[in-house]
Amino acid sequence: MEIIVIVVVILLLWVAISSIKIVPQAQAYVVERLGAYQGTWSVGFHMKVPFLDKIARKVNLKEQVADFPPQPVITKDNVTMRIDTVVFYQITDPKLFTYGVENPMMAIENLTATTLRNIIGDLELDQTLTSRETINTKMRANLDIATDPWGIKVNRVELKNIIPPAEIQNAMEKQMKAERERRESVTRAEGEKKAKVLVAEGEKESAILRAEAEKQSAILRAEAEKEKMIREAEGEAEAILKVQQANADGIRMLKEAGADEAVLKIKSLEAFEKVADGKATTILLPAELQGIASVAAAFKETSKNL
Repeated sequence: MEIIVIVVVILLLWVAISSIKIVPQAQAYVVERLGAYQGTWSVGFHMKVPFLDKIARKVNLKEQVADFPPQPVITKDNVTMRIDTVVFYQITDPKLFTYGVENPMMAIENLTATTLRNIIGDLELDQTLTSRETINTKMRANLDIATDPWGIKVNRVELKNIIPPAEIQNAMEKQMKAERERRESVTRAEGEKKAKVLVAEGEKESAILRAEAEKQSAILRAEAEKEKMIREAEGEAEAILKVQQANADGIRMLKEAGADEAVLKIKSLEAFEKVADGKATTILLPAELQGIASVAAAFKETSKNL
């Protein structure tokens, strides 16, 4: 009897413990009672009715990523390519997610494939390769509307890879290679042009500097020659001035010594002779000095004969 009581107590404890449920963060539990929807448990502590309530589904409320395999699509210009997509979605209504569609992930995958075919079918190959952002926006809008009755919010859709046919890939690679070689040749040409411009500018600057140097050198030579001539002229003028000063001093001394006027005139004639410096120089003498000059010349000739 005691064993039966212990077993019953253990069973009651097990039932009570199993009826206690704690819902973690970012999750929700859909609860059914006798097969019918009872409610949605959010985060926290919950107690279910034993043998009547059942957790039908545990729903993850975090944003989730669905990476679907490449899907074959045909463009407007009849080019077949393969495109794989990535869908970022979030469950906003656990009840609709549980009862809205049988297999939500398969439904989203098929819906993504059909939507992608419809959008790509209106675009040509070049538009498909250059309009990813437009395709992403259209797909997100269409998927979000279609999945709303399922309690799913499509946040964004990205085209992961666009795989064109092999022959188109080869043609694109050749075109890219040619374009790259063209850019490289243009870059080299621009580099050579810049180098030539730099060399020309350097030569021009060098020629200007040489011309400036020669100009400065000529100016310095001219200034030196000018300075030399000025100094020579100043020296000659100073020498003449000293000679004249000496003659003047001599005449003054003769005058102070009491020499008569005839002697002074003879000294003046000697001064004129020095001025002429023995060269064929014509000197006009005053009338009163001409007679004295004749006497002085005769006296000088007599002195030589003696």
